[in-house]
Amino acid sequence: MARVKKALNARKKHKKILKLAKGFQGSRSKLYRPANTFVMKALNNAYIGRKLKKRDFRKLWIQRINAAARLNGTTYSKLMNALKVANVEINRKMLSELAIQDPEGFTKLVQTVTK
Repeated sequence: MARVKKALNARKKHKKILKLAKGFQGSRSKLYRPANTFVMKALNNAYIGRKLKKRDFRKLWIQRINAAARLNGTTYSKLMNALKVANVEINRKMLSELAIQDPEGFTKLVQTVTK
C-alpha cells in the first residue's frame, strides 16, 4: 500500500479557512483551530441572517402600508381583505413603494377597492 501524505491537502484546507477568517481579531484570524470554529459560526450566522432579512423587509412593508392605509381612513387588514375580494394581485413590496412614491395613486387604489 502506498503511503499517503496529507500535507498538501491540509495546507489547502487551512489556507481556505484562514482566508475566510481575514478580518477576525487575534488568534481567530491567525491560528487554524480557533479560526475554523469562528468561521463556521460566522457562516451559520450569515445563513440565519439571510432568512431574517426577508422577515424584516416584509415587516417594514406591512408597517408602511398600514401607515398609508390609516391616512386613507382604513386599516391594513381591511385593505388587504378588500384587495383580495377585488382580485387585485399586488404584492406588499409594490404596495409599499406605491404608498411612498405615489400617495395619490395609493389613495385611488384604496378608494376603488373599498367600494
